[in-house]
Amino acid sequence: MEKIGNSVMMSKCSQSRLSELIDEYEKLVFSICYKITGDYFIAEDLAQETFLSVFQKYDSFDGSNEKAWICRIATNKSIDYMRRARSRAIPTEDDFFEVVTEKGKGPEEQCMEEEIKSRLAENCRSLKPPYNEIARDYYLREMSAQEIAHSRNVNLKTIQTQIYRARDLLRKIYGKEGTA
Repeated sequence: MEKIGNSVMMSKCSQSRLSELIDEYEKLVFSICYKITGDYFIAEDLAQETFLSVFQKYDSFDGSNEKAWICRIATNKSIDYMRRARSRAIPTEDDFFEVVTEKGKGPEEQCMEEEIKSRLAENCRSLKPPYNEIARDYYLREMSAQEIAHSRNVNLKTIQTQIYRARDLLRKIYGKEGTA
């Protein structure tokens, strides 16, 4: 390349070589870019960027496997594009509200949840021992059967049976409430 003032002028040889490379690998490079991005127009732009990089770095290329080298450049350009696209993605309204609802419940949901937990606590207290304590640990404190067994120094099978019986008793209580 010859430098003339601020502009760079390509020699005829490098222009013709670049033309040959484009003719030979244009479809392959485009297909790589398209497969990674999934967007036709972005893939076209990335293919052009790929050949610009090939031209700029051709002097430093060792000449070992030209096809693999060009494919690697296309792949890297596409992957870099996708990383940048993810980082500058702007969430839509729907995405925003999904995140907001995932982070916290609305006031109505919180109130209903508190009411349900309050009723469950009341119903757990109404059970006979040891089912009242087992139900409280399992349903309100959200302890696993194994955690309950460990904290009480009781056989796991015993706790599992008590959870099953407490659940059955609570079903009967809720069933009576539904018919009342």
